[in-house]
Amino acid sequence: MEVLNISMLFLFLSVLSIADGGSIGVNYGRIANNLPSAAKAVELLKSQGLERVKIYDTDPAVLKALSGSGIKVTINLPNELLSSAARRPSFAYSWVLKNVAAYHPATAIEAIAVGNEVFVDTHNTTRFLIPALYNIHKALVKYKLDGVVKVSSPIALSALQNSYPSSAGSFRSDLVEPVFKPMLEFLRQTGSSLMVNVYPFFAYESNADVISLDYALFRENPGVVDAGNGMRYFSLFDAQIDAVFAAMSALKYGDVPVIVSETGWPSKGDPNELGASVENAAAYNGNLVRRVLAGGGTPLRPHAVLTVYMFALFNENKKVGPTSERNFGLFYPNEKKVYDIPFTAEGLKGYKDTTPPATGGEQRVSTAGGQTWCVAKAEAGKDKLQAGLDYACGEGGADCHPIQPGSTCFDPNTLQAHASFAFNSYYQKKGRAMGTCFFGGAAYVVTQQPKYGKCQFPSGY
Repeated sequence: MEVLNISMLFLFLSVLSIADGGSIGVNYGRIANNLPSAAKAVELLKSQGLERVKIYDTDPAVLKALSGSGIKVTINLPNELLSSAARRPSFAYSWVLKNVAAYHPATAIEAIAVGNEVFVDTHNTTRFLIPALYNIHKALVKYKLDGVVKVSSPIALSALQNSYPSSAGSFRSDLVEPVFKPMLEFLRQTGSSLMVNVYPFFAYESNADVISLDYALFRENPGVVDAGNGMRYFSLFDAQIDAVFAAMSALKYGDVPVIVSETGWPSKGDPNELGASVENAAAYNGNLVRRVLAGGGTPLRPHAVLTVYMFALFNENKKVGPTSERNFGLFYPNEKKVYDIPFTAEGLKGYKDTTPPATGGEQRVSTAGGQTWCVAKAEAGKDKLQAGLDYACGEGGADCHPIQPGSTCFDPNTLQAHASFAFNSYYQKKGRAMGTCFFGGAAYVVTQQPKYGKCQFPSGY
């Protein structure tokens, strides 16, 4: 019955009127030496029906190219200018005059991102964020633009101290008083939204042993129940956003809206970057567009209207880091699509995610004897073992009845023994698929059948 309900939900969303749906935009990054001109990029945006764009600077060529296009624009005051904007109101006035007022209203600038992921900036710019926000807003007031241009600052999900389960979402304790409370108050008073960069890809890549690929890609799946509030989530994207909502509500700022300022999935990665592929990128972004435009909020905020900016317009060949960093683009520099997905409600008609589901085709661990078991790693520590045990016996669906008090495998009554049994049950139920014996580094594969006391571990289901 549960699967049937999920199918009905997806069918309903696919035919729902999109008049009250969310909004899709795209990040236009330019860390590359082979991109088309700004004028061509704007024509590409228009041809795809993309009505919002976010840029990482205030390049005059880009802002001029966007003039008269009708595309709504978010510009960026980069991290290296935060200290100047914070210390000198005159700098903020000059910056807004030069980069906003000079283009308004022909270029439809609707927001200013003050900094980007400031809390992970190695140049220690966090202390400048709040005064910079206020000074930029005061400059907008001076030029009578505060009614049409909002001010915010994109945060990375790493600004959360807890993100799982979603109901336990909380901000880093060291940032609550000096940054988050005053920033959320600023956003509330100015009618602005908190900008959040959300990447299910990174969560999946780091935890592929416990996160379903279908769950990360918005595909049909049985869902994950939040143990804190009983809500069932059908996508990691929604769960991550609700962790932010929960963190805001914990500080009594549950009324402040959220904009997803970045999200995406790479079409290529290094061998160790699990899930990075053209097929998965197409599935994630195509299903993301459907999810957003179909309307509806999240389990915690069912009436929220989502504005989401995909990352990114182009592959950027000069970005540093792993291969994935250069392959988040929706388009190649020659303006051809990396994969074919729609960006509008009209384009969604008849669109299907044709990539095969992740279930059923998992890679098996290769061993000489053919049989393997999964056991707990004692040196992983109590917290990791307990977290793994809780997951395996809960959402993981492992058969943990034999380790209950009075049952055959309750003795020895140790965390390592119980975790090993639960880990192995999960591992065997998953067909010993690659990545299913990890549990955050708390487990490993063995080729001899484990035995704790009189309990012999099952070898398959």
